[in-house]
Order: sequence, then C-alpha cells, then structure tokens
Amino acid sequence: MDLARFEAFLFDLDGVITPTADVHMAAWSEMFNAYLSGRGGHSPYTGDDYFAHVDGKPRYDGVRDFLASRGISLPEGHPSDPPSAETVCGLGNRKNDAFNEIIERDGVAAYPGSTRLILRLAEMGKKLAVVSSSKNAPAVLRAAGLSELFSVVVDGNVARDRGLPGKPAPDTFEFAARALGADHRASVVLEDALSGVAAGAAGEFGLVIGVDRGAGRDALTEAGADVVVADLEELLR
Repeated sequence: MDLARFEAFLFDLDGVITPTADVHMAAWSEMFNAYLSGRGGHSPYTGDDYFAHVDGKPRYDGVRDFLASRGISLPEGHPSDPPSAETVCGLGNRKNDAFNEIIERDGVAAYPGSTRLILRLAEMGKKLAVVSSSKNAPAVLRAAGLSELFSVVVDGNVARDRGLPGKPAPDTFEFAARALGADHRASVVLEDALSGVAAGAAGEFGLVIGVDRGAGRDALTEAGADVVVADLEELLR
C-alpha cells in the first residue's frame, strides 16, 4: 500500500497498537459478571457483548449500553463515584480499577507489526496521533515505550475537557487531525472497533483501515473500513 501519499495517521490504541483490548475484555467480563450474578435473572456477559456494546466507546457509554441490552437502567451517578456505587459511573470505575491492576502487574507490549509500522511512518516524517476513548492511553503508551513517537494524544480526558462526543462520532479523530495541522482528506484512521471504524467513516478522512482483532472482516467493512488487515505489518508489504 502506498502510504507516502498521506500526511497523517490517526491510531486507535487498544487492539491496534497494543493488545490491551484483551486486558479491557477481561476487566469488563470480571466486572459485569460479578454485578449480574448479584442481580439474578440475566444472561451472563460474553465476548460478543464486548464487540456489540462496549468496544471502542467511552467507558460510561459502554456500561450504559451493555446494561440496556439486559434491560437494566441505573442512575448515571458522577465520575467521582466510588467503585462500590451501583451507578453507571460506579460500575465504570470498578472496571477501570481492574484494568489498572492488570497493567501494573503484567505491563504491556505493543504488537510487533504495529511497532514496525509506527517506526516506519516516523522515519518517513509522517504526523502521528493516538485517538483513544480510554482515559488510560498515556499510561499505556508509556508502558509500551512509544510515547515519544506521538505528538498528539486524544484520550478520554481530552474528549471530556473539550466536550467532544466519543466514537462512533468522528469528533475525536477530527480534533486530532486539526491538532496535527493535517488535512482530513490526507489523514488515515486505523481502528479495530466497529464504533471507531464508523467514526472514521463519518469524517472526511482519506482512508479508514480496519484491524481485525476479532470484530470480523465483514463487520468492519460494513461499518465503513476501506481496507481490512489482520495485522498492521501487512501495510508495509
């Protein structure tokens, strides 16, 4: 693929650069199933629920959307709610605690193919940004040793502070392109989540690349991906 014709590359983090999507999946499963077991009468949370309701979305949106799929409505609460609170924010914070415990214990390493692509793009002088719904994105990038390669990081904290709606809205990607000083039509979005691919398709971007880490090639294409790969190293061939 001719990458030279694009000036900027906007990467999702979890599942695209790092395998932290697996950590998120484990943390969501642990939190939701513990919660559901205390209520009774609801089918358990599964991997399919992750892709359908949670993947790529801001944390509290994922909580709200999954609970709605089980006919459960909770008070919204406040981001400062303790993890013990039975609110949307409380459950989201409970999941975040589980995620951080796993990262602290096990660390994180980037996908080798993703690292090779990022280093190649940096050598080519391309503008690079991370666009992630996670508020943990800077910590994950530091743990992976990639922070210095990205001049712009738009994470959940930036989205909150700037009032940007999360994926599948295109606003966070659009903000990142502007922050890089790049034209949207000369920018590439790289995503593994259906909501993230949809966000890229909704903006005026030159190319949307779907990375199939489990969502499925057909589903990513249907969501708006122009190209689907199993690993980012395929883009270097």
